[in-house]
Amino acid sequence: MGGDHGGANAELAARVRHVEALLERRGLVDAQELDRALEAFLARANPDNGARLVARAWVDPGFRERLLLDANAAIGEVGVSMGGGLQEQRLKVVENTATSHNVVVCTLCSCYPIALLGPSPTWYKSEAYRSRVVRDPRSVLAEFDLVLPDGVAIAVWDATAETRFVVLPRRPEGTEGLDERALADLVTRNGLIGVAAV
Repeated sequence: MGGDHGGANAELAARVRHVEALLERRGLVDAQELDRALEAFLARANPDNGARLVARAWVDPGFRERLLLDANAAIGEVGVSMGGGLQEQRLKVVENTATSHNVVVCTLCSCYPIALLGPSPTWYKSEAYRSRVVRDPRSVLAEFDLVLPDGVAIAVWDATAETRFVVLPRRPEGTEGLDERALADLVTRNGLIGVAAV
């Protein structure tokens, strides 16, 4: 996926920096403290967190049900949270089935559950992905080598600043003997976004 929307990002970054500078000058924010908090958050934010959620859901039907019903509450059971921003974002987990596949996008910018998936990939932020996956998800998924049968419905979920989405992929066949850690190792960031099967 190509494309760049750096102009919009640069403008937003300049605005954020301007507000930070105002807050710093007024003594309301310590720049070094902000940097330390951001570094600490990013150190804990990686795709392993999302993979652990999926593996637990695959082995524990009760957890799977709780995760689909109230993801923010359920993720605490495996020791992760959506924290790190100024407000807690609502997390919604959408489940792939034999007849339906989910894919996540943020059409306006690049809203994304960093705490569960780590920093977003460049293609996720690209204008090409953000515009095309909504109009023609099947073709975009094929570009990621994910070719779904014609009978599988594709739902595209548009993330916002308030609500983030994670895909619960289908458990691969032949994994019945694997433990939770081994199952988590199968889950990729692309699977959690929905552009890969797992």
